[in-house]
Amino acid sequence: MAQDLLPTLPGETVFTVSQANAYLKEALDSDPVLADITITGEVSGYRRPASGHHYFALRDANSTVRCVMFAPGRGANYLADGTLVLARGRISLYPARGEVQLYTSSVRPVGLGALQAAFEELKRKLEAEGLFDQARKRPLPRFPQRIAVITSPTGAVIQDILNVLRRRYPLGEVVIVATPVQGETAVAGVVSAFAAVNAAPGIDAAILARGGGSLEDLWPFNDEAVARAIFACRVPVVSAIGHETDFTIADFVADIRAPTPSAAAELIAPDWRELARQVKMHAQSLGASLDGQVREARLALELARDRLGGRAPELDVPRRRIEDLLRSAGLAASRLIEGKAAALRTAQAALNALGPSQILERGYAIVRITDGPVLRRATNTKPGDPLTVMLAEGTVQAETKSVTAGP
Repeated sequence: MAQDLLPTLPGETVFTVSQANAYLKEALDSDPVLADITITGEVSGYRRPASGHHYFALRDANSTVRCVMFAPGRGANYLADGTLVLARGRISLYPARGEVQLYTSSVRPVGLGALQAAFEELKRKLEAEGLFDQARKRPLPRFPQRIAVITSPTGAVIQDILNVLRRRYPLGEVVIVATPVQGETAVAGVVSAFAAVNAAPGIDAAILARGGGSLEDLWPFNDEAVARAIFACRVPVVSAIGHETDFTIADFVADIRAPTPSAAAELIAPDWRELARQVKMHAQSLGASLDGQVREARLALELARDRLGGRAPELDVPRRRIEDLLRSAGLAASRLIEGKAAALRTAQAALNALGPSQILERGYAIVRITDGPVLRRATNTKPGDPLTVMLAEGTVQAETKSVTAGP
């Protein structure tokens, strides 16, 4: 029936059901308070059909509000009838049924005790599945070429890690995989970061880092999705979450846990100065060992010659033969020692030449995007990028004016 044929009273406006619901939905959606609201209550009538979405109600002593959380929502593991939770989302109208409901984006348990209980429950579950097994923990590579750092791109944590890596192992490349480490988007960001690490070529190890904070601040690292992302990472992972006394699920899954972000960088990067010291020590030890072997061989030959001379003094020919052999052995041992010493000196010189200061003294420079990675190709920068040029003495701040690709 056409709306203009309906009997109406003067000044009366008639809505269809759809129009009324559309008007109500628009009014609810335009309210800024209802656009981002957190409601606490007891879960009731929870169900999860084949669609994967979550349907439930929150209730207190006097009222009930219907809720829906679609599959990407966070914290579904806390949904169970009778549990007290905090549900965050927006209140709107479902026009088809005329129902007001909370479209939930995340759910978390109420209170520190509930958080700890949820932590212990997830820990037991993942431990039973073998995610914490020591047998699957992988050793760190001795000389990593590319190191991925998963953390916030701003703040003290990334600077601490970069400072340690540049000081200890300047020849290694650092790949910063930026992600939020706190708040609603942290879990999805960390999971995506590990997917990026798995897809990137040449990554040898990864650091997952975040500064200190409360249990609630660190809660994204107690999420099951983050734990499984760490478990699925194709390279060894060092976790450095919070302070030394903080433990998260991520720490249990990671191959190695570091007490601080700086300690994580020290674990993953060798100190080139210590490597040089070890080469020198091994060279000295090898030289001493060869000297000792030559002395022992010479003594054995001299004793054998003396015994032979005493038992058969008339055997001049064998005696001369032994003397010739002794001289030949001495010459061969000398040549061997000289060859080994020359090889060791060459290795020592090559290692010293790898030191950053020696490279720079020869007129080379290290160019990096300011607060960014070392430039290995001209196409890795663009006009306008700020540059830091490290010379043998001091640094120069510059800017990319133009880029020409190499052959």
